[in-house]
Amino acid sequence: MLPIERVIGTLNSVANEAFEMFFALLAILALVGSVTLLIARYLGGSIGRTLVTGVAPLRLVVPALVTSVAMLGSLYFSEVVGYRPCVLCWYQRIAMYALAIVLVIAALRKDRAIVPYAMVLAGLGTVISSYHWLLERWPRIDTGSCSPDAPCSVPYFEVFGFVSLAFMALCAFVTVVVFLGVASPQSPATMGTDSTPPLR
Repeated sequence: MLPIERVIGTLNSVANEAFEMFFALLAILALVGSVTLLIARYLGGSIGRTLVTGVAPLRLVVPALVTSVAMLGSLYFSEVVGYRPCVLCWYQRIAMYALAIVLVIAALRKDRAIVPYAMVLAGLGTVISSYHWLLERWPRIDTGSCSPDAPCSVPYFEVFGFVSLAFMALCAFVTVVVFLGVASPQSPATMGTDSTPPLR
């Protein structure tokens, strides 16, 4: 029985590493897409206008998809793999799970009225996940908010040496902020002009 248990344990470990890599690549892809959209929006030009105009119909769909995947990923790592969430993880979950629910409903109903409220949640999530990721790099900035049995400064894993669960959450929150704030249907027509109205 012992060899079989070892084989199962090895397979589980390989599967976990594969999922860690998968979610890490998704997070990096979301971040790169968000940065690209920001550059396109603020540099303007015909290519920038075309990109923002093309992305505008997905203004609610992409954040809904990103937060839903982030929610499922966090549940997988905690409930299947057994990674115990720290205090900061729970704060991020509160924002992420709420965003996933309201953004999916808003995307299905094409309800843009949710944008200001989602931006507040995503902004708070961005601040918390940024602090959490920095805390993993420099544990001495800890304010004593986490318990010794689930420390916020010790990541369960890091892909590429910097992509942890906190970094993945940060990428998701940033994607929500960028898509809701930049991929506005009103902004492409006025990009690159002197009379650009404030973003809504």
